[in-house]
Amino acid sequence: MIAFLKGVILEKSANFIIVENGGIGYKVFVTPEILELRIGDGIALYIYHKVSEDAQSLYGLPDFAALQFFELLITVSGVGPKVALAILSAAKVDAVKQAIVSQDAAIFTRISGVGLKTAEKIIVELKNKIGGLETASGLGVNTSEVFDALLALGYNQREVREVVGKIDNALTTQEQIKQALKLISRN
Repeated sequence: MIAFLKGVILEKSANFIIVENGGIGYKVFVTPEILELRIGDGIALYIYHKVSEDAQSLYGLPDFAALQFFELLITVSGVGPKVALAILSAAKVDAVKQAIVSQDAAIFTRISGVGLKTAEKIIVELKNKIGGLETASGLGVNTSEVFDALLALGYNQREVREVVGKIDNALTTQEQIKQALKLISRN
């Protein structure tokens, strides 16, 4: 079983890269932020290796924490590796965990292939498993509102994902949006 892969990006497609390691090319499904790397760049990925009757697939994540959360997501009935990767493509791990704790289904329903039923199932099944996340007196926990507001203002998903992970969750939603706008303007 492959658990970690380090090499050079040989080719890229819409949702996967081919990583060369030791003369062998590995097709790895990855998030959009990894797809932003260029052909020829070095890369190190933590791998989820899915083996089924008719295929083997590799899913690459940038760090071990993301891999662990990915593996937790696919324990939910109806959430396979491609949907889990789409969820982690839409928002940072901390934002997804925060959405689960605050029971915010909107962050999930924006993703193709995830309906309200699946979003609610993710929240119900994972809320107790990821416990320990504390929200500062309930303020600013609705990161999907901030995410949606920034998208509505015309910012791309990559910029928004980066900024939402940096904003202070102790702020109100309005204050979070203001802070996010300041952070985006600095980039």
